[in-house]
Amino acid sequence: MRNIFAYLKNSKIQMLLLVILLVIQAVCDLALPSYTSDIVDVGIANKGIAEMAPIKVRNSQLEHIALFLDEDEKQFLYDCYENTGQEAEGDKIWKCKAEKGDMEKLEEMLRYPLMYMEMLMAYGGDAASPQKNISSQNELPDEEALQKMQMMQEIYMPDTTVERKKEILEELVGGYGSMEDTMASGLISAYLEQEYTQVGINMEDYQKNYLINTAFKMMGVALVVMACMVLVGLIAARTGAQIAMNLRNKVFAKVIGFSNSELDHFSTASLITRNTNDIQQVQMVLTMMMRMVFYAPILGIGGIVKVLGTNVSMTWIIAVAVAAIFCLVAVLFAVAMPKFQMMQKLVDRVNLISREILTGLQVIRAFSRESFEEKRFDGANIDLKKTQLFTNRVMSFMMPCMMLIMNCITVAILWFGAKGIDLGEMKVGEMMAFLTYTMQIVMSFLMLTMMSIMLPRAGVAAKRIDEVLATKTTILDKENPAVLADDSRGEVKFSHVSFRYPQAQDDVLNDIDFTAKPGETTAFIGSTGSGKSTLVNLIPRFYDVTGGEITIDGIDIRSLSQKELRGCIGYVPQKGVLFSGTIESNIKFGVQDLSQEDMEKAAEIAQAEEFITGKEMKYQSAISQGGTNVSGGQKQRLSIARAIAKKPKIYIFDDSFSALDFKTDARLRQALAKQTRESVVLIVAQRISTIMHAEQIIVLDEGKMVGKGTHKQLLQECEVYRQIAISQLSQEELEKSIGNQNKVGQQGAFRKEEAYE
Repeated sequence: MRNIFAYLKNSKIQMLLLVILLVIQAVCDLALPSYTSDIVDVGIANKGIAEMAPIKVRNSQLEHIALFLDEDEKQFLYDCYENTGQEAEGDKIWKCKAEKGDMEKLEEMLRYPLMYMEMLMAYGGDAASPQKNISSQNELPDEEALQKMQMMQEIYMPDTTVERKKEILEELVGGYGSMEDTMASGLISAYLEQEYTQVGINMEDYQKNYLINTAFKMMGVALVVMACMVLVGLIAARTGAQIAMNLRNKVFAKVIGFSNSELDHFSTASLITRNTNDIQQVQMVLTMMMRMVFYAPILGIGGIVKVLGTNVSMTWIIAVAVAAIFCLVAVLFAVAMPKFQMMQKLVDRVNLISREILTGLQVIRAFSRESFEEKRFDGANIDLKKTQLFTNRVMSFMMPCMMLIMNCITVAILWFGAKGIDLGEMKVGEMMAFLTYTMQIVMSFLMLTMMSIMLPRAGVAAKRIDEVLATKTTILDKENPAVLADDSRGEVKFSHVSFRYPQAQDDVLNDIDFTAKPGETTAFIGSTGSGKSTLVNLIPRFYDVTGGEITIDGIDIRSLSQKELRGCIGYVPQKGVLFSGTIESNIKFGVQDLSQEDMEKAAEIAQAEEFITGKEMKYQSAISQGGTNVSGGQKQRLSIARAIAKKPKIYIFDDSFSALDFKTDARLRQALAKQTRESVVLIVAQRISTIMHAEQIIVLDEGKMVGKGTHKQLLQECEVYRQIAISQLSQEELEKSIGNQNKVGQQGAFRKEEAYE
């Protein structure tokens, strides 16, 4: 899974911007429960009174509050208020002018005095004339009433010190016990509500304004959350798509640079799956990871901080919930992980079988093997379906369990929160905020656990991608490659060349030694599996020799850059390969700036002009993928035209005339004779008639040269060649070949036009 995170190293700016946006989103998300709590506890329960110090107060009330303050506190109190010039029933009205920091200090300083004022009012008294009203209290039991009356009267005695007043105040108000922390604001708010009414504030409008302002703040925060989510989604999607695109480019570029040895290591279906499905898996997980994995810790830590600031007594519920989630995920992880790892291999297998069936569809139909292939595909498909269903069931089981845990948490919080509210230890809004914060914390862990399930599968995909990227290409250019001279002739020389495939025990080719000169044709013939195609594939370095060397004009081909080497070679593979596009684009494949005249000439030499001009769109006629809309012979002729258009120094025809009839074959070789007068021509063939007039014929048998010479010489000296000739030529043709040797002379099949008469 390290590989997945490594993909993000080139997207540092996007990641930084993403984290900033996620922090803003988390802060806003964590702020919303506080607003909800404020609406319930302040807006509804406290009638919108948020400040626990009066914003407006009568002079008599201010003086009464000052009774409980020392000189410094009194000075601070009067500094925080200013005269409004208004009066209420002859009593001056003061307005609070304290800033935020001073307001907090003022609230703390007035906490007990204001609670006392409310308690006094609750007993039916008035702070303006407390002695008059205290004596009228008859509701309390005599002993308790007498005690409280004595304490209250002592407060107003002239010789009572401020310290003693504070002691009496704390003793009186402290009787509220545990309600001090949770209901103090309610008591103070009740006093402030009455005081605000006295100074002319409409409490209904005051409460409504608070609720509206808080609602607008919530809407603003919600809009910020929405904007952050949109931007985060956009950045994550773009970054994931960019990383996937870069990965596809890297994998494709790596595969393009593979030699046949590396291509043999990976199946075509597997390479396609790795470059599509695997990268798609990585892209999907990266996109989700950027939105969830980065966000979950921020939200979780922020939620824990908020919870600790809300109510610590119920934090054990969060610990139990997180432990339950981890246990559930651990079990599911152990069960599902092996299946996730298996799934990509099963996708590979389905792709492989699909490709085999579609490629060989004609053969399957010809041998009536449809039912067998259907069963084979169905078997692979069912294996994939079972694995996917198993993992889906596990994931389906996970979500209800998660919801059960979350619902149990909700019930527990409501149960214990209700008890706390009943005991006066918690407010309703606090409980709602605690519940929301807990859900956020649990959701953050849920996001992490969900990603922990998805990451391993993406990790398997990333590992498969890296297998391709980490594969060392065996055929590499040297740092300072040699360069062929401008007047290079293209002479190819094999000097005791041997070759074996990677991990093979025996050589496929052994001690191959010959020289192919310009202006001559060198042909290769032998039984199937004798190494003919492997030999010519060594020249463009599709494989590298394991022994000896191959040179062009005396320069080892391993010293040349691959571009330089292949630039001087016109290669026609054994199986004609065409690309989707047009006839023109296929002929111009090796030379993009090829003129129309040269293109038509190449098609004429390759005997393709006749069928091209017969099409309605001529050279603009469409070629489907793989050239499936043209015949085998037409495909070979277009492949030959593509090589001719390049005008290379070296032509390699790997059994490229097999699909041509004898008449077309003869005409094509006759036209090639003029085109290749100064080039090296290498031909791999199964038909002796194609190569019998070559200047040099190499006979291969089980990877060894068993004969080298002209057709006449080999008939006399090489038993393997003689047997091939006997199997293909009549007795009359054999005798004629031997008898006409002098007539043929040194010109060869591509040099003497009379040979085709």
